[in-house]
Amino acid sequence: MSTYCDFAPRHPLHAPYHENAYGFPLRDDASLFERLVLEINQAGLSWGTILAKQDNFRRAFEGFDPARVAAYGEPERRRLLADAGIVRNRLKIDAAIHNAGVLLRLRDTHGSFADWIDVHHPRTKADWVKLFRATFRFTGGEIVGEFLMSTGWLPGAHRADCPVQARIALHSPPWMRAA
Repeated sequence: MSTYCDFAPRHPLHAPYHENAYGFPLRDDASLFERLVLEINQAGLSWGTILAKQDNFRRAFEGFDPARVAAYGEPERRRLLADAGIVRNRLKIDAAIHNAGVLLRLRDTHGSFADWIDVHHPRTKADWVKLFRATFRFTGGEIVGEFLMSTGWLPGAHRADCPVQARIALHSPPWMRAA
């Protein structure tokens, strides 16, 4: 069976993500929020579509600053829904705005989004899904699994023999520390 590590290195959109982002631990709120929003927007679409629109998402969501996005009102919703450079889905846009507010509350109670995840780590994927569903909007099993795998909290982003896996190990992602 072909894996992401088999085809991504030769693909113009997937190669940079595979080599430099996928599975590497993230700690800062804006980067984690961006990855969550992108994973939510990928639902029903290909990851290639999202990667092609990633710069547009960063521009549209003002660098994924959670405080800015949490303050969005109806004018910003209309702007996002009219932006052909991103996924124009009201439920996904509303989830991004809502989840930005959740992230701000997590900062207040835990210091950061990463610190909140750390408090709950390690968990099974099923338990992560329950926690995310109880905390955020539009966070089903695939979204939560990919979010946590792509940001270093769950294993599986790369095959053990993928050269990127060795580079990730140098960053000691949470899933490796918990093993």
